[in-house]
This record gives sequence, structure tokens and C-alpha cells, in this order.
Amino acid sequence: MDDFIAQTLRGERPAHLTQRCGEITVEWLDEGIIQLTPRGLTRGALVISAGIHGNETAPVEMLGELLAPLLRGERPLVWRLLVVLGSPAALRAGRRFMDYDLNRLFGGRWQKATPGYETARAARLEQALETFFAAGDEPVRWHLDLHTAIRGSQFPRFGVLPARAAAWPEDFLTWLGDARLQALVFHRAPGGTFSHFSCERFDALSCTLELGKALPFGHNDLSQFALTGRALAALLDDSPLPAADTPPRRFEVAQQLTRRSEHFVLHMSGDTENFTAFSAGSCSRKMATSAITRRMLSGCCFLIRRSRSGYGPD
Repeated sequence: MDDFIAQTLRGERPAHLTQRCGEITVEWLDEGIIQLTPRGLTRGALVISAGIHGNETAPVEMLGELLAPLLRGERPLVWRLLVVLGSPAALRAGRRFMDYDLNRLFGGRWQKATPGYETARAARLEQALETFFAAGDEPVRWHLDLHTAIRGSQFPRFGVLPARAAAWPEDFLTWLGDARLQALVFHRAPGGTFSHFSCERFDALSCTLELGKALPFGHNDLSQFALTGRALAALLDDSPLPAADTPPRRFEVAQQLTRRSEHFVLHMSGDTENFTAFSAGSCSRKMATSAITRRMLSGCCFLIRRSRSGYGPD
């Protein structure tokens, strides 16, 4: 189990499902799912996921670098940690998904879709989080879901936070800034994403981290995300993390357009970057209600605006 990522990509099952790595017990729970439990007190329960989309490989490579010293017993761990590779089959195939976009199926939405690989996988991942969070009574629960964007972005590193009734704790938002995210987007309505599921169902502080653009394995320049990788490593072992010089800009989702037919046309060129600003009247009248920024996410277009309160939900 010393190379969990490589074994998963090869479709291999480890010879030993449980092993000790220094002061950490590592358990292989299922394909693409392992749990790391340190000896002694922990800071809380943390889920780190990547590969929800099989063409988003940079976060998987980053996760491999984070796990390597832990699985060799060379670094301490202060969290009870669940590591998830969302869609191993799609990662092996180099495809965004096999049958259906996995990140639209959580919160039981998989039950309404045509059965396939992703519907079964969404059900399994929901069960994995249910078991993980039920096994402990930690008051602190985090879920960081690592992605890359389909399009280029004026903010190459940004976070998308799910709808949440309560205000977001400032220390969580500060950490996202210290992880060198340049922008934060706050949703105001429920969704079928993995991060929304963990937030809504388990009251986890959840965020989808978008880190650069989707590229095949071996074509990622991880130096672009070295500061974020360092922040994740510091989070795992509770080592000091330098504060960001500039806090991330904050946006809130004003409207979402969802493509439900192949006949849907979005009049925006393919090279338009995330967070590109459009003046009122520059798009169709139905969409141009104010000065807006558009962000594309796998069949959806989000119209976002600067957050008035700075904290997302009012």
C-alpha cells in the first residue's frame, strides 16, 4: 500500500488491507478509498478527495506526493483522514466520466439517474463518508475536494463553497487563502457535488479546490500549485503555514444555467476564461442583468458577482 495511487490506477488490490506506517494505521477500504488513523489525539476528521473527474489528473498527482511520506511513516498526521479517488475507472480511461458526470449525482441524485458506473460509485462514496464520520465524534470536520477546471481561468487557483445556512468560520476561509486560493465562489442553492453532500449531510466544512486546467497524466506542471501543496502538507501534520499576503476575492453565485439538451447553445467562445467579466447588455437580454462574471463547470454556467457581505450567504 506504499503507492496507493499507482495501485489504484493499475486496478490492483493491496496484499495487506491493514498495515502500520510508523504511528499511523492505514486501512484499504475499497478501490480508491483508504483511511489513515494516527495514534493519540487528533485535530478532527478530514476527507481529501481527487479524481472525481477522470481527466483532472494534477490533483491526483498532488495527492500522491502528500501521501508518500505518510505511507512511509516519515511524517506525523494530526487528523483522522479519509483519502478518496473518486472515479478510478475514468482515471484509468483518461475520460472525464464513463456514463454520467459523477459530481452531479451526490445527495441521492444517483437514484434518479440511469444505472451505470457513476451511479454505483456515488452510492459507494456516500456510504464511505457516512461510515467515516459516524466512526468518530470529532467536532471539527473538513472535506477538501481537489479538481481542475475545463477552461483556463483568470484565477488559476480558486475555491467553490457549497450552500450553507450558517456563516462560514473565518479560520476555514483564512486557511483557504493561506493555501493561496485567489478567489472563493459561494453557492447559494443545493447541488449534487461531493462537497455539497459532505457539507449538507455531515456539517463538514467543505470546499471544491480548482487548481489549474485539466490535462493528462504526465503533462501537469505541479510547480504552479506548490504553495497549495505545501499548505495541504502543513494541514496534515500541523506545521506552521505562512499567511497569504492578499486574501482571496469573494464571489457569490447569482444564477445557474444548466444544459439539459445537446441543442443548448451558450454564446461564448471556447477560449473564454473563468471569471471573465461581461458588461450588462453584452450577452442575451435574459442573461445580462448586471455586470457579471461567468464560470463554466461541466454543462453548467454560473453567473457570479462579488459577494456583498464577503461571507457568502447573508
